Amino acid sequence: MTTRVVIAEDEAIIRLDLKEMLEEEGYDVVAETGRGDEVVGLVREHAPDLAILDIKMPGLDGLSAAREISEDKSAAVLILTAFSQRHLIERARDAGALAYLVKPFQRNELVPAIEVALGRFRDMQELDADKQGLASQLETRKMVDRAKGMLMDGSSMSENEAFSFIQRTAMSERETMSSVAQRVIEGSLTP
Repeated sequence: MTTRVVIAEDEAIIRLDLKEMLEEEGYDVVAETGRGDEVVGLVREHAPDLAILDIKMPGLDGLSAAREISEDKSAAVLILTAFSQRHLIERARDAGALAYLVKPFQRNELVPAIEVALGRFRDMQELDADKQGLASQLETRKMVDRAKGMLMDGSSMSENEAFSFIQRTAMSERETMSSVAQRVIEGSLTP
């Protein structure tokens, strides 16, 4: 699958050169703009894998745009700029940029920077998915524990018996343990 890219660069000649380089390297440039205030909307509209942003642009600077894109977790962000001051690099990092490339750049610098940004973004997405899965497991565990406690108190079951009841009911009714536990808590399911 081709990597989809949105470019935000206010210098038209650089934007055109960058687009040409990217397309020659097999990337799909789905949108481009010279304005920072347009790039966030373009990212939302086109759902690219990567947004390449200059820092200094009319309307909205690239760091503010990077922050919005990163907060949405909608695309990896690579900052491509003529500025190499440490405070700007730190601000870019804090805004969620996953790579930083200083102009003028060479093609052999661009592709590695893109691939590093994409790799880091995929890692972040996997961690986020893991986090959501763990949160869901924790909620299920809390609900099952609460239902076990209610069964133990109301039906004089041991903890193992209460857990087995919830588990067997879930399997026999082809439901999740969470939904069975919820029914126990609501009082609509008793042994």
